[in-house]
Amino acid sequence: MVLDQVIHWSILNLINSSRDCHNADINEYFGAGVNLLIIYNPVAGQRRRRRFAAVLADLHRHGLEPTLRATTRRGDAEAFARAARDGGYDRVVVAGGDGTINEAINGLAGSAVPLAIVPLGTANVLAAEIGLGGRPRDIAAAIVSGTPRPIALGRLATGSGARRFAMMAAIGFDAQVVARVDPGLKRLTGKFAYLTAGARELLRGPGLTFRLDIDGRVHQAASAIIAKGHFYGGRFVVCPEARLEEPSLQVCLFGKTGRWHVVRYAVALALGRLSALSDVTVVPARRIVIDGPPGEPLQVDGDSDGRLPATIDIEAGALNLVYP
Repeated sequence: MVLDQVIHWSILNLINSSRDCHNADINEYFGAGVNLLIIYNPVAGQRRRRRFAAVLADLHRHGLEPTLRATTRRGDAEAFARAARDGGYDRVVVAGGDGTINEAINGLAGSAVPLAIVPLGTANVLAAEIGLGGRPRDIAAAIVSGTPRPIALGRLATGSGARRFAMMAAIGFDAQVVARVDPGLKRLTGKFAYLTAGARELLRGPGLTFRLDIDGRVHQAASAIIAKGHFYGGRFVVCPEARLEEPSLQVCLFGKTGRWHVVRYAVALALGRLSALSDVTVVPARRIVIDGPPGEPLQVDGDSDGRLPATIDIEAGALNLVYP
């Protein structure tokens, strides 16, 4: 495909400009014969495409020749990752946004194969959470020498099946916006597509109320974000105490419905003042049962996935994630 030609052309140019090979680094961390699988999402802008090509070129300079698998439809990344569990790979690398990474997580969860990431998406929340920046050399270094750590995953169960998540799940306004994002506009404009969907959602009228049974205690909320990490939508903080490694969830409950309150919450989030609002509550949790209008959408790691009713719990040490 055209993207493959662009990537390999970029690699050749980058390799020709710098041929220093660091095989000693590879042998120190892995030994000889390192086997990497890279699953990548080819739907990326020019800047992110160049980042991916530069990462591949740097891996080549390290003496690595990874296997590349391109996704063509939703579900491919999960299928490729699941097949890699017994494929003899030392690490599986996912180059894409949080949605593509979530697919790979669902394919690898429960296995010993570590997962590394190349952030190419709109928000790259998981990359921010583990302190991975956007410089290709740093990303390649993390793939080569980063430390795998066991992290806990959230598990969302609905009538359509179960889905694991690394960063967040959500119900209410956030989930409704994600469900209505135009995929074509998202590919072209990134975050602007979410702003457009959010504006449309604000005009739809009064919001809904949901019932959340959190470890046996019942709460009512207009929206809720169930967090495994403390970053949200980039580097905004919703649940300051949430950590990937901890076998627990943090639930942010938004108490009021209506356009004004949605805008008020958004402004407070942008200013880092969400916790100062009296109608916003953060509750630790291990198991959550969510009820509301049947069929209301849920958001999982930035993508729409599943419908109410739903149950969310925790899986400790379910994934080995490579940190820089």
